[in-house]
Amino acid sequence: MSTLRYSVIGTGLMGVEHIMNLSVLKNVLNYDLEIVAIADPHEPSRISAITAASPHFNPMQFSDYKIMLQQQHTDVVIIATPNFHHVEVLLYVLKEYPKMHILCEKPMCTTVDDCRKVIDASQSRSGRLWIGLEYRYMPPIARIIEEVRAGTIGRLRMVSIREHRFPFLVKVDNWNRFSVNTGGTLVEKCCHFFDLFNEMNEGRAPISVFAEGAQNVNHLSETYDGKKSDILDNAFVLLQYDNGVRAMLDLCMFAEATHNQEEVCAVGDEGKVEAFLPSHEFRIGRRGEHSIGKVHSEIIIEPKVKFPGHHYGSSQLEHMDFYECIQTSLTPKVSPQNGMISVAVGVAAHLSIQERRVVYMSEILNS
Repeated sequence: MSTLRYSVIGTGLMGVEHIMNLSVLKNVLNYDLEIVAIADPHEPSRISAITAASPHFNPMQFSDYKIMLQQQHTDVVIIATPNFHHVEVLLYVLKEYPKMHILCEKPMCTTVDDCRKVIDASQSRSGRLWIGLEYRYMPPIARIIEEVRAGTIGRLRMVSIREHRFPFLVKVDNWNRFSVNTGGTLVEKCCHFFDLFNEMNEGRAPISVFAEGAQNVNHLSETYDGKKSDILDNAFVLLQYDNGVRAMLDLCMFAEATHNQEEVCAVGDEGKVEAFLPSHEFRIGRRGEHSIGKVHSEIIIEPKVKFPGHHYGSSQLEHMDFYECIQTSLTPKVSPQNGMISVAVGVAAHLSIQERRVVYMSEILNS
């Protein structure tokens, strides 16, 4: 296949990260690609993108993504606009450019209804649609998934993820301070974790969700255009699966004073595997072989990673697989269906908090 021509729509933090990863693929790993254009209505964001692309790429700049796609021949488009804008761009590209390949940042959309529209529009087209749930590619977490699937811990029974981190970053026009724009914290941030739960459990979706959460510390005094910020900053979320597996998320966004930001644990009837980031530590404990304080431990560093970026190299590994998917006509490893389910669990969790009850996924997916 000839050189893949990429364009990037939305050049904030993640758009720039995608540009830097594509630079590594081309100039360090010798992938045959070019970034031909970038689009963002915010001029400082465009300047940041051009700076990140230089000197390896010299993309054309546009403030309007539709004009960009009309004027620049593009094989692959990366969508990294604000969450609420994904559905507009996706539906336009899916309809107008059926051969164009798409990598869309998470969450795929902010509502399940919009996710359904995207899935419907993606049928019967040759272009691939890949959803950017790159946490699957974080090397220690990828190792957990591998060991669970290999049966190292026996039959999976429980999964837990703790993310204790810093508050949401400042974004252009403070769009991420409002749930209507993000889908809510448990969609915006936690779709990654819900996708991991599902991926570890044979790709299943949960049957029910129960959550408690609130906005207790962050952004309480922030008001924009007369509207108060309303994004949750902490939550516990419990998921139940039809095969008896249970999963729990512990999220706190005022806990940056910590050693590890993410802790992932999967427990089976024969043992336990754990991953810690950013320390990159991975542990295996097998019943009958190990005991408390005496388990196998190693540091997982993926030699393919040349640019760790903001996500421990996972974005680079994601791009490598996406490139291969396009070149070999493989099915995307992270599908629109995966994207919708990860959003639907977040929607269910927010409804559970609002109504103080267990929410069944059938309510969300069949409504």
